[in-house]
Amino acid sequence: MDTLISEHNLQLWIDKFFGYGTWGANIWLVGYEEGGGDLPEEVAEKTNYFAVHHQQSEQPVLCDLQDLYRNVGYRDEGPKGKSFETLFEYRFGKDALLNGAWKNLIAFTHGYNHHEVPDLLNYQKTSFIDSGDAAMVRFYPLPSPHSHAWYYRWLVVSKPLSYIRDREQYEQHVFPNRMSSIIRQIKKHRPGLVLMYGMTNVQKIKDSFEQELKSIKFRMVKAVKLQIPQHHAAWFGETQVIITTQLPTLRHNRVETGFDWHYFGDLVSSYVPEAAAKRSK
Repeated sequence: MDTLISEHNLQLWIDKFFGYGTWGANIWLVGYEEGGGDLPEEVAEKTNYFAVHHQQSEQPVLCDLQDLYRNVGYRDEGPKGKSFETLFEYRFGKDALLNGAWKNLIAFTHGYNHHEVPDLLNYQKTSFIDSGDAAMVRFYPLPSPHSHAWYYRWLVVSKPLSYIRDREQYEQHVFPNRMSSIIRQIKKHRPGLVLMYGMTNVQKIKDSFEQELKSIKFRMVKAVKLQIPQHHAAWFGETQVIITTQLPTLRHNRVETGFDWHYFGDLVSSYVPEAAAKRSK
């Protein structure tokens, strides 16, 4: 195995790391996977931090986002490479830069809560996730820069972890436990909204919900260009679940590929089971 990365710490991360914030948040923003991961140093620093702070955790863990970022170096060979020492400085420091996905998630949560969009960069630096209003959950735990690359092929691992060297095998291996764990947390904490975005396996996720939560039934809501993405809506008790394939970012930086995430959040907040059914017709 790469000498930078402890296999024990990596396994602990895969088993227990579920994102950032608190399970008690009313809104869960469930992304497809943890970002980053194109350098072994970053993976090592994240997994080492997790092992130090959550070694004894028996339940799925949501980390302190800002504290973890203080312990992960910022590495960029471009012109900004020497501007920041850590990911914390990059996203939360005085000269922080706005995250292209986070800004739309912030807009979404404010729309859902019927609030105006705040100063996005200031909110990111002072309140995003740290306020406790929203949690940022990761469906798949391993940091990965994008879906077209899989850097864990370079790892030499023991047989129990060999599944991580192939993305498809890794996702198949961890899906049942991750899905069941998220559903158990929903049952336990009853958030108002669970938004699952960027999902490529929508039908599999829907099937899992319907198998474990017998009363839940999804309705499909069609996309409206530049306003809302196509999504699937359902209710489990007082918890609303929204699943979409769309990411809260622009594809190829083209504005015509985006949506109004503030409007999307406001619309979702108006749904009741009957309204979701009517919108799908």
